[in-house]
Amino acid sequence: MTSNLFRHSKLCWSIASLVILGLALLQLTGCGETTFINMPSDTAQSPANPPLATATPNSQHAIKTVFIIVMENHNWSNIQNNRSADYINNTLLPQASYALRYKNLPGVHPSEPNYLWLEAGTDFGIRDDSAPNRNHQSSQDHLVAYLEKAGISWKAYQEGISGKDCPLNSSGLYAPKHNPMVFFDDVTGHNDPASAYCIAHERPYKELADDLKKDSVARYNFITPNLCHDMHNASGCATPDAVKNGDTWLSDQVPLILNSKAFQDGGALFITWDESVGGDHPIGMIVLSPFAKGGGYSNNIPYTHSSTLRTVQEIFGVEPFLGDAANSNDLSDLFRIFP
Repeated sequence: MTSNLFRHSKLCWSIASLVILGLALLQLTGCGETTFINMPSDTAQSPANPPLATATPNSQHAIKTVFIIVMENHNWSNIQNNRSADYINNTLLPQASYALRYKNLPGVHPSEPNYLWLEAGTDFGIRDDSAPNRNHQSSQDHLVAYLEKAGISWKAYQEGISGKDCPLNSSGLYAPKHNPMVFFDDVTGHNDPASAYCIAHERPYKELADDLKKDSVARYNFITPNLCHDMHNASGCATPDAVKNGDTWLSDQVPLILNSKAFQDGGALFITWDESVGGDHPIGMIVLSPFAKGGGYSNNIPYTHSSTLRTVQEIFGVEPFLGDAANSNDLSDLFRIFP
């Protein structure tokens, strides 16, 4: 019996030794689940969920820098498939996400109230294109005021301004009716052309290229081309074709943004039009971003300028939602990662 117990004991120790040796080999070779014990979940990657090939979000928001370009006075039906818009149709749309049912607010015309809506979610009852000295607002409930309070940088790049004064009046191909920020007293110092705050934030468009190269752009950038380049005018412009003039300008300027570090490291570019013509028809909304669905994705979700405003507020986390943005859906469906 003693001999049998001895043999049984030796067998148990042999099995135990093999188990211990096997566990040691698993640890050395990295096999099994033991290699992932105590590892942070974001460092262990599963073959079923490979890392994204494009930019990935930071701990708070995917989108860090926003660019908005506003064009003028064309229905989407006059842009899509228009040979005069070759760059938009053959270069931008195949890589972008875009909306097919984006409209100005019902009955909101002409240009100025639509620009105000993009900034404040309301037109304040304005239905004309008068200068800031007549249509200025004392309200501090507007987007760049919220951004300022949150410590989020912003600039309005306006083509055709000098940068030496607050651009309150029309000059050449620049029109303040297309520059919503200058209608707010807290931006302009109550219509003061010498307002240092206004001058610091309202900059000539030509400065954007250098700011992109230096990676010194603000987090929110509102871009207004001049009256030829925004498709507004035809007379006196490069060609008598207003759409072609704007499309050519976009083909020269959009690549500067898309190739910038600010865009590639978490940027989003929105290209839209201020209003439709001949009624309340769909206008363009084109979204380019490392986080957009892209590839020519489009949808039929109804949007307005309130949608754009709400989207920007969500990106930067500034609330409460302004005006009609509180009642609107956002543009998140055009993105694969949002915000």
